[in-house]
Amino acid sequence: MTSPTTHRAADRRVEVVVSGMTCAACASRVERKLNRVDGLDASVNYATGKAVVTAPAAVSDAAIVATVEGAGYGAEIAAPWPPAEPPAPQDAARLFRRLIVSVLLFVPVADLSITLTVLPDWRFPGWQWLLLALAAPVIGWAAWPFHRVAWANLCRGTASMDTLVSLGIVAATSWSVYAMFAADPRPGSASGLALLLRPEGALYLEVAVGLTTFVLAGRYFEARAKRAAGGALRELAALRVRDVTVLTDDGSPQAVPIESLRVGQRFLVRAGSTVATDGRVVEGRGALDTSAMTGESVPVEVGPGSSVIGATLLTGGALVVEATHVGRDTQLAAMVELVERAQSGEAGVQRLADRICGWFVPTVVALSAVTFAGWLALDGGVERAFAAALAVLVIACPCALGLATPTALMVASGRGARLGIFVKGYQALEATQGIDTVVLDKTGTVTTGVMSLVEVAGANGVDRAELLRLAGGLEQSAEHPVAVAITAVARAELGSLPAVTGFAAEPGLGAAGVVDGHRIVAGRARLIDERGLAVAPQLAALRGEWERGGRTVVLLSRDEIVIGIFALADTVKPSAAAAVAALHRLGLRTVLLTGDNAHTARAVADEVGIATVVAEVLPADKAGEITRLRAEGRTVAMVGDGVNDAAALATADLGMAVGAGTDIAIDAADLILVRDDLTVVADAIVLARATLRTIRGNLFWAFGYNVAAIPLAAAGLLNPLVAGGAMALSSLFVVSNSLRLRRLSPTGSR
Repeated sequence: MTSPTTHRAADRRVEVVVSGMTCAACASRVERKLNRVDGLDASVNYATGKAVVTAPAAVSDAAIVATVEGAGYGAEIAAPWPPAEPPAPQDAARLFRRLIVSVLLFVPVADLSITLTVLPDWRFPGWQWLLLALAAPVIGWAAWPFHRVAWANLCRGTASMDTLVSLGIVAATSWSVYAMFAADPRPGSASGLALLLRPEGALYLEVAVGLTTFVLAGRYFEARAKRAAGGALRELAALRVRDVTVLTDDGSPQAVPIESLRVGQRFLVRAGSTVATDGRVVEGRGALDTSAMTGESVPVEVGPGSSVIGATLLTGGALVVEATHVGRDTQLAAMVELVERAQSGEAGVQRLADRICGWFVPTVVALSAVTFAGWLALDGGVERAFAAALAVLVIACPCALGLATPTALMVASGRGARLGIFVKGYQALEATQGIDTVVLDKTGTVTTGVMSLVEVAGANGVDRAELLRLAGGLEQSAEHPVAVAITAVARAELGSLPAVTGFAAEPGLGAAGVVDGHRIVAGRARLIDERGLAVAPQLAALRGEWERGGRTVVLLSRDEIVIGIFALADTVKPSAAAAVAALHRLGLRTVLLTGDNAHTARAVADEVGIATVVAEVLPADKAGEITRLRAEGRTVAMVGDGVNDAAALATADLGMAVGAGTDIAIDAADLILVRDDLTVVADAIVLARATLRTIRGNLFWAFGYNVAAIPLAAAGLLNPLVAGGAMALSSLFVVSNSLRLRRLSPTGSR
């Protein structure tokens, strides 16, 4: 159960694209700068390059942008929709060009530097100038982005990961120039490979070039991973139409930009075209391919009165649709926002990591200076002291810490979108950690939610037509699936129905009203019992028989006399049994929660394989059942779809709303499941747990790497070149480990 931060009603959410950030320390700096502004609550994500700011009306967008720019970074307000096409890979292309030059020159520089160190007799006149000529393009041009940012940071009195990299490159180059032109070239008693291990006279040009190459490689693969992880957002954005054919007042079609469409306007959808926005069919019939939105491959037949979702494809027929939601209020827009929010979410431990990164760089620089002074005091050799201090500078890169959570969230939210799973934030992932019980609402979740009338029986000489006329007249004002089913059959068999007056719904029980001057009550046995009405023995026996068969029974009374009963059946979803089995394989206990009678609930539970049933629960009591389970020590996930499930979804440790559910249920849930196949519940838990494992593994590696490597470097046990390689590999490990989530397969294919 998520607990979102409370903001003032007038606050708005602003997304800012921040450019120029090169590490988590940069993101931490921008975040601190924004949060110092009165009224602003900001979260900056290094991996996505975005700042999400909650701002009062008094702080303008321009002021937010100016604040970011004042911290030394570029900023612009994010577009309302992500681009449908992949962005031009300018950053990756620039990094690739610099990386190619670095790799091509690193090999000869490293070969010559190591060879001339190990075999000093091979040194020839001008060898120093040759090495410098080969290294200059790398330490100058290829490493220029690091130097530029480091200088800008110095002018602002701050530091970032680029400061460490630039310092390492400059220090290694400066020492190499000193060693080549001013140091004593005599190797002393050492010879051969032993010369590589002695700091005296060591050449570190290969360290400068290698450090540049390793960092550029890490940045390049990181840029590619970000671009790949953003694919889900681009795919969703590509579903949005650009133009829509609206029908004017005289009925003539007119093409207008989608931004011009308003609620209540009617628009035309032709075969082979995409539904422009969420709406209700007014005229026509057709088959809709909803796979892009729900993952379902079977087209859905729609006709007058049917609700349709924007971004679905009409495969046959033609429709006139009245827009009910437009712009940011559509289901497609909600999905895009869910993915964006999930990708920009941060765990508490990641926020701690980012704060550490903010202080990490100056601490490392100080530690490097202490290392140099310590070795100088203990050993007296400047060369050895410099080698240890340089290794500390090179290896202590906080990139892996900053990437640990965001990269995993980006990949997981993208994969989830393709599986029909939308995560509202990191807290939802954390909530899956201890889940041991999954409570499933019956109607609309385990079953199709479409009731059909299968039996009608009367008493006291009342025939079927009279029962349908009275029940249909009463229930036509109700929206419950049972009422809709009875009304549909009554209209189909009788045509027009009598009007009802004084209609009163009894939530979870039934309804009452006046039809043709008679007081009519229709509902569950509990409602009839509460009113003290007697049921004829033959009807009571029939009711018991039907309920034992798993049918829902509705009793009908006229003027305080029970005159008939109705039997209705709700079909179990084809995927329900497989979904329950998948949850059991995960070691989870399942519970069926319903307002239906115990016999019906038990029949459905037996069909799908659920052992525990909680039946005849009123809507207001569903949350109480969740609370009771939690009080027993259970960690509960709730799966539901209706308005009456909203409180239970919010009460559970993890709420999962099926995508066909109501807006209230979706708002109350932590995970949105838009695939109609119920196995998506197990997929959501598997994905969430895999993401958590990945994040923990990333953070363990990143923290462990720095904790172990820095002392080794300070102790003089790491060669600076090895330190540079280890630093780059640490970031590459985090990114590649996160990308494994893209291979997660759905339950049905495992």
